[in-house]
Amino acid sequence: MTDLESLRGEFIRRFAAQPSFYHAPGRVNLMGDHTDYNAGFVMPAAIQFRTTVAAAPRRDQRLRVHSTNFDETVELSLVGARERRGGQATHWVDYVAGVAQALRDYGVAMHGADLLIHGEVPLGSGLSSSAALEVAVALALSTLAGRQLEPLTLALLCQRAENEYVGNRCGIMDQFASACGRAGHALWIDCRSLDMRLVPLQQHFASVRLVICNTMVRHQLAGGEYNRRREECEQGVRVLAAQMPGIEALRDLTPELLQAHRNELDPLIYRRCRHIVTENARVCDAAVALQAADLDGFGALMRESHQSLRDDYEVSCDELDLMVRLAGQVPGVYGARMTGGGFGGCTVNLVQSSAVPRFSAKVADGYAQATGHRPEIYVCEAVDGAAAVVFQ
Repeated sequence: MTDLESLRGEFIRRFAAQPSFYHAPGRVNLMGDHTDYNAGFVMPAAIQFRTTVAAAPRRDQRLRVHSTNFDETVELSLVGARERRGGQATHWVDYVAGVAQALRDYGVAMHGADLLIHGEVPLGSGLSSSAALEVAVALALSTLAGRQLEPLTLALLCQRAENEYVGNRCGIMDQFASACGRAGHALWIDCRSLDMRLVPLQQHFASVRLVICNTMVRHQLAGGEYNRRREECEQGVRVLAAQMPGIEALRDLTPELLQAHRNELDPLIYRRCRHIVTENARVCDAAVALQAADLDGFGALMRESHQSLRDDYEVSCDELDLMVRLAGQVPGVYGARMTGGGFGGCTVNLVQSSAVPRFSAKVADGYAQATGHRPEIYVCEAVDGAAAVVFQ
């Protein structure tokens, strides 16, 4: 975990000022991938990997930002509008600049600041390193500006930054989980109404654990394919809305209703829609299963979700599929699925506590033998969302 004393010392050396600290967690999604930008349902949990921002005000209208992960310092002006990135390659500072612009657009009277950013969320893992960065920066900058924004407001502004300034058309899930996470709980989120319910996890941890397996690969087509999937879903909605007035998003469909209109859709578009519609149902069923401590039922839903993401939505990859197969061969595993946007990154697994050491060894060894890559494996806990950090 982050050594705040070391960060404080580095901040003082670089910027000759005493910082305040803010952090925001990454997240693992238990169920509901790609449903958020379809106004559907998701069930993430904030996890213990965090991005920490040390910050101090400046007297000018500039941001001076240093990333410890990239060992790079960038200066930005707060004067004038932030240019949207469009199709340009994304740089880490784009998230910072986009957040600053989104805060200004919201009416936050921005001041210059020095920022030191240290991220623990594994990059490219599908555990929302970008959302953790955005939310931590937004909390730091808004607090320095004297504004105490509600967590959901922070999440929405960070989503806007990623949509409009970075150019990734993500839904609200990642920023919502990072800003609003609750220790010991997953969050059941309605991405249309933004209603949230807490789903207890801690009560199960005497008998089971959430284990994340990082494939250590990230295929380069991920960014473009993410936006393409959103366009395919929107195409399906346009076709179906012409036949069924009132359909505004795929969350308005049941699996039965979609099946009844199957012949009106291109086969590929139908498969994309089928994933979203059935995944929404799985999220709701999964929340009920966890509430009832039905771990077998929850595990079955995890397996169905992965099959749908692999076959209908086509966002899995060989490495993720291999990791899921290896998990299924270990006694004591209730279920496994890819998590996040796909094309690499991580799987999430529900594992009996007593089986975690055996699971970790067998999956790591089998994956390394098959791919040549040694995976990273994390036993997770659900944590609180973004907050100022009291330096002891």
